[in-house]
Amino acid sequence: MTEKNITTKIQVYSYSELTEEQKKLVDLAKEATKGSYAPYSQFNVGAAVLLENGVTIKGANQENAAFPAGICAERSAIFNAGANYPGVGIKSIAVTAFTRGAFVEEPCAPCGVCRQALIEFEKNAGFPMEVLMVGNDTIYRLDSACDLLPLTFKEF
Repeated sequence: MTEKNITTKIQVYSYSELTEEQKKLVDLAKEATKGSYAPYSQFNVGAAVLLENGVTIKGANQENAAFPAGICAERSAIFNAGANYPGVGIKSIAVTAFTRGAFVEEPCAPCGVCRQALIEFEKNAGFPMEVLMVGNDTIYRLDSACDLLPLTFKEF
């Protein structure tokens, strides 16, 4: 038997430590929570992506009584980018959530389905996608979407 250890480097920032570009993306993700439709979970998630051409796109989770017909904020944003800007890579994504009258304390991480979708968009672009997971006072930064899911599907 052999053993492998998989580690992920997470950089921890406060909002004031971010670049202006990162702050803009975080602000857009927070704004995007207002477009969420979450009557069942009351967990309003917002995401914002920055494309390599400078365009920013927001996405929000959309729930439905016919579960699982809804979509997460991250996929809402990246699928919008793919549909409207085909072939344009995503430089970075920010994601956060608003619930019980406040933004979440701990940084909000994408679900497994979104992680795989982000990785596929990253692989197709040919360069890493920065990931910003935003909590109330703390922001986690990853260099690449692949850091979210180290044992990803490889056949695409």
